[in-house]
Amino acid sequence: MNTEGLIGSYGERLAALTAERGPLCVGVDPHPSLLASWGLDPDARGLERCARGMIEALGGIVPVFKPQSAFFEAYGAAGIAVLERTLADIKAAGAISLLDVKRGDIGSTMDAYAAAYLSDGSALAADAITLSPYLGFGSLDGTIELADRGGRGVYVLALTSNPEGTQVQHARAADGRTVGQIIIDEAGIRNAARRKAGASLGPVGVVIGATIGHTGIDFTALGGSILAPGIGAQGGTAADLGEVFAEATRFVLPSTSREVMSAGPTPGALQAVATRVLGQMKAAIGLR
Repeated sequence: MNTEGLIGSYGERLAALTAERGPLCVGVDPHPSLLASWGLDPDARGLERCARGMIEALGGIVPVFKPQSAFFEAYGAAGIAVLERTLADIKAAGAISLLDVKRGDIGSTMDAYAAAYLSDGSALAADAITLSPYLGFGSLDGTIELADRGGRGVYVLALTSNPEGTQVQHARAADGRTVGQIIIDEAGIRNAARRKAGASLGPVGVVIGATIGHTGIDFTALGGSILAPGIGAQGGTAADLGEVFAEATRFVLPSTSREVMSAGPTPGALQAVATRVLGQMKAAIGLR
């Protein structure tokens, strides 16, 4: 394969790192009850010890970390400063940062979100972010373009596991497709336009819950990564991946948070659980 021009693209970096370490995204969700279970106070100092302790323990094992921005924002400027340092730690560990912000807006407002999270030089810049497409998929085009130019990626909400999501995501358009399918198809169109010759994955991924069961969704034209949250405490298992994603399972990035974080704060315990889950995901997705 001719790899010229592929170095630095999000899809190729993700593929290379998951091939090396295994297919797993670990959420960094330091909510107050988790901090308490670690023996930490629900303040910015406890937040930092938890979030950065996760990266220190697992940065050389786990390929992708997904900090949930809301749990940092809750502490104001001090929490945002912790998020900045956590993102820097992830980069220093050679892992990929996927910042869970679920932004979605129009015009200059969306451009500002994109600049904050995806532009070179921003203290909050991540390798990828989550986006909401419900102001119209086209409203995300500028953000996708900025991400791709910088070798970054985005994950667009498509089929989430919360029960309220079905009201919108399973609704059908005039052509018979569900809204979720339309989002996947639109992501595929963007990937086809941007995927470099020889690359297996474009910059636009989708978010699909690991617990939603068989949906009949067609992933054939997606050409991007599939973030599958819900593994572990939310009830999703490695065995569920084949049922939900079928032939597209090889493109899945399973995500877990409480399954790993609840083992802390001891680094060895965190590493043991992460290693076990990584092994399960490798087996389910066919990696060795």
